[in-house]
Amino acid sequence: MSKADRDKLNPATKVVIGGRRDEWTGIPGQTGRVVNPAVWRASTHLYEDSAALAQGPRTNEDGHLFYGRRGAPTQWALADALTMLEPGAFGTMLYPSGVAAIAGALMSLVRPGDRLLVTDNAYDPTRNMGMGLLKDLGVETVFFDPLNIDAYRALVGTGVRAVFLEAPGSLSFEVCDLPALTAIAKEAGAWVLLDNTWSGPTGLTALAMGIDGTVNALTKHVGGHSDLMMGAATGTERLYRRLRRTAQQLGQVVSPDDAALALRGLRTLDVRLKRESESALAIARWLSQRPEVAGVLCPMLPGAPGHELWRRDFTGGCGLFSFILETTDNAARVRFIDALELFGIGYSWGGYESLALPVDAAKDRSVSAWPPAGVDPECTLGVRLSIGLEDAGDLIADLDQALGRI
Repeated sequence: MSKADRDKLNPATKVVIGGRRDEWTGIPGQTGRVVNPAVWRASTHLYEDSAALAQGPRTNEDGHLFYGRRGAPTQWALADALTMLEPGAFGTMLYPSGVAAIAGALMSLVRPGDRLLVTDNAYDPTRNMGMGLLKDLGVETVFFDPLNIDAYRALVGTGVRAVFLEAPGSLSFEVCDLPALTAIAKEAGAWVLLDNTWSGPTGLTALAMGIDGTVNALTKHVGGHSDLMMGAATGTERLYRRLRRTAQQLGQVVSPDDAALALRGLRTLDVRLKRESESALAIARWLSQRPEVAGVLCPMLPGAPGHELWRRDFTGGCGLFSFILETTDNAARVRFIDALELFGIGYSWGGYESLALPVDAAKDRSVSAWPPAGVDPECTLGVRLSIGLEDAGDLIADLDQALGRI
């Protein structure tokens, strides 16, 4: 199948066939193949002779053995599959965590003296990177309200090197106008990166909007089973060349065993996301009718903040959303979370199991409001739910009994 034909396939098909090249699933000179690429555990790669050894450093691309830091077929297969999922992408770099992917992508673009714009509702480690690591490197990070396009336009016009977006926003799940924000940045000559972990490439075709690259915490949905840490950055050729150079200079590499786990998780990504999204929407609807709930922050829910933009730009969602309790008593929120029986209490999300976590987004905001418009400003106590693969009715029953403890 040609690349053009592969590009026309639907995401549900791409997650199944991606990365399964003949040379990675078969033995040269022999007929037949296995389904999954083998796990190549190797630090040392051997050469046929001195001439081949001399050529090795000159061929710096996936598919050519060199040394363990540049990977082998297991890692290449995963990177190839992720690239295939993102229309317009040239390549993907893998990192040992989602945060490492964010750092690698940003450090590929910004230099001392540059100005970086970061959406105010970004993942907390992203914010901390702007106020810590990047600041120490001489990069000025400015946070902006992604819903205030006029203020954003004025900021971009002040000589910005790059813009880092996230949609929906972390914890509060606002959906910004991605095409508009991207177009403004590109007109000013700025790079645009997007943390696309929430929906992933099966739910949002980011590069088609003009975005240069996406970051994805593979720990979450791609892994899907809460048993690996990994991140990825996928981009255009212009960005990918920078990503690769920086990652190699930093010595970034992922384990072949983890890459194999991520490949296994990838194969069921589409069906898991559809199940999680269906359950999350049912639970969000139920919560929106409860008197103990002041507001539900789920872009997939009609009437919720950002729903219209989500429906316009996204083709899918996931099981992660938040809601705000109709109380100012934190002890009541603690009783609610502690009473849950089918929800674990823990960080991360995107696994097969459901999780609940208290969230207070105000401490992670510089210029945007919390709680969002339409919610009683006195009610600030949030709860983030990651809906897994359990029966939605059972999860609702568990939430029902826990709400009774408030």
